[in-house]
Amino acid sequence: MIWANSGDSHLLEPADLFFERMPRALAERMPRSVKDPDGAWETLHIDGNSFRRRLPTRPLTDESGLSQQDKAPGAFDPVQRLKDLDREGIWAELIYPSISMWTSSLTDPDLLREGVRVINDWAMEFQAVSPRFVCTAHLPLLSIPDAVAEVRRTHEMGFRAAFFPVEPPPSQPRFNQDEWEPLWAALEETGLVMAVHIGTEAHDAGVINGQYHRGPGGAVLNYFETSFGGQRIAAQMITSGALDRHPGLRVMISEGGATWGPFLADRMDEGYRQHSSAVRPRLSRLPSEFLFSQVYASFQHDSSAVAAMSAMGWNNVCWGSDYPHIEGTFGHTQKTLAGLFDGADIAVRDRITVGTFEELFPHVPPVPGERLP
Repeated sequence: MIWANSGDSHLLEPADLFFERMPRALAERMPRSVKDPDGAWETLHIDGNSFRRRLPTRPLTDESGLSQQDKAPGAFDPVQRLKDLDREGIWAELIYPSISMWTSSLTDPDLLREGVRVINDWAMEFQAVSPRFVCTAHLPLLSIPDAVAEVRRTHEMGFRAAFFPVEPPPSQPRFNQDEWEPLWAALEETGLVMAVHIGTEAHDAGVINGQYHRGPGGAVLNYFETSFGGQRIAAQMITSGALDRHPGLRVMISEGGATWGPFLADRMDEGYRQHSSAVRPRLSRLPSEFLFSQVYASFQHDSSAVAAMSAMGWNNVCWGSDYPHIEGTFGHTQKTLAGLFDGADIAVRDRITVGTFEELFPHVPPVPGERLP
């Protein structure tokens, strides 16, 4: 068995989370979905507004015909989850929230702050079940002071990473703007990894998240489209000078593949050199050097991703299972890993499956079995 850590996994929050832990008046304003009895439509209730959406006529399944519910019996149960992971050969996980997809639709900073505290308190209870779980803390990005305070609170609780969407709420400045400087400083000071998940663009709650294209090829085009947000935020953090000013700040881009990293490094360096007279701020090193030293990436099936390290020199590549999502490897993890690393140098395999994750989260217990000296 090839044991591997996962740089991309997910929680599925209980449907009654907010009603169990918040005053009812606040809970009713938090994101929730109510499906019609016939399953054809759902009503989303968010911050006093309601949106009707037609649901897919068939559940999304993988090529084996399995839905997400079929594939991952431990999605809601941390004890069963460990059994799932052991069968798959997955050791530790960087775990993202799921309900956070909807928080970009909230416009009340106070409501978001209180809702985020509930999500994080519950996630810490989940993490406490096993040292193999590394849950990401959600941050209330409608208020930068609130986000800084939550970084400090969750670090004290035991979080080691903070979840970021690929772009801020619509009312906030872009991540390359100086207003975010206190948050970058807090992340560096606490050591929390800035964990970015692709496909988390702010969106209108009345439409399906990630639905950019319709018609022929739409399913694949929509999946492809989600990749770019992670690349943009990585470039923003580098070219704005945020990583230059904060050399201890590390950024993980999860589920977006890996070969984009060397490509982005080349493009940024070319722009930095060839448009030199217009470049602000000036950096202490080439943009590529910040990407190769402070930006990390996880992938699951990408056959080209191993070459990002072995052939292109990006050592910050990490494998991820995407458990329990349907795009993930659950049910065929060992087949996937064997195919990815067939013929690969053992040191490359060790770094991608285990070493990169351990570098970011050294507190996690070591994987079972023998390791490279």
